[in-house]
Amino acid sequence: MAGTKDLPCTAGAAGFAVELALADGPVPTGLPPLAGLLCERLFGAPRADGRAGLFSLARSGAWQLGAARVDPRGNIAQATHRLYDSLLAATEGRRLARIWNYVPAINVPERDGLETYRAFCRGRSLAFEAAFGREFREVIPAASAVGTDAAELTVVFAATTGMLRHFENPRQVPAWDYPPEYGPRPPSFARATVAADAAGGDMVFISGTAAIRGHASVAPGDTGEQLACTVENLREISCACGLGPDMARGRAGTRHFKVYLRQAGDLPTVRAALERGLVTPRDQVSYLRSDICRRELNIEIEATITGVGIEG
Repeated sequence: MAGTKDLPCTAGAAGFAVELALADGPVPTGLPPLAGLLCERLFGAPRADGRAGLFSLARSGAWQLGAARVDPRGNIAQATHRLYDSLLAATEGRRLARIWNYVPAINVPERDGLETYRAFCRGRSLAFEAAFGREFREVIPAASAVGTDAAELTVVFAATTGMLRHFENPRQVPAWDYPPEYGPRPPSFARATVAADAAGGDMVFISGTAAIRGHASVAPGDTGEQLACTVENLREISCACGLGPDMARGRAGTRHFKVYLRQAGDLPTVRAALERGLVTPRDQVSYLRSDICRRELNIEIEATITGVGIEG
């Protein structure tokens, strides 16, 4: 695909990286690239903007961008709480639009037996509650949390002074309403966030999306069936945002997709299926090897769509 040729990136040797123009360079994620772009660049002409707490910062117009990495040292909940306390302090006075989380050993139990992802969700939820009170669901943005091969927990964010709207998929229980069977604290994210940007059209952040209906996983272990369900969920949330079922195909300034695969061997069939029905040669796509937040899930896809006009 013409839109997925590798771009040069100084962090490419360490895996997929996020380019925010931070003073300390691109943000390594610890995700091995399988195909497509090695770097993600979502914001135009950012410039380094110092530090706030644990975070290195950058600015791009109304956008504040930041990234931080910490060694969880066997206590992911505590490390997450600390990182999110710092994130929420750094973005005070702005609105969070998108958060990317790269979680080490995401499916592995910690010493107390709680799976790493569930412990991460506990730390994140407690930090949001401490900052915003029990009704913090009103302010949580689009997000993703995927496994990384790196030892550090890495968090990347985008916040803005502009207006935001958050959306849910009508076929899915909101993540923050999951029942206790998924852990002591439910995940804290919206399925999508739309950021108004009068200068260049709206920017739509669609969270990491997988084969979940209601709150249950679909077709455990079956990548083909999960891919079909995941694409249906992407179309559902796209409609909810006002993009239509085609995710603004042919109408957006740019469409960025990240496809996370638990099994690298699934790449050829997944890529062929997506190129037949979802992505186009104009899109910017990265295929990455990553564990998913639930053991039975093999695939997760996220999207960022820029330069679109959405009424409402």
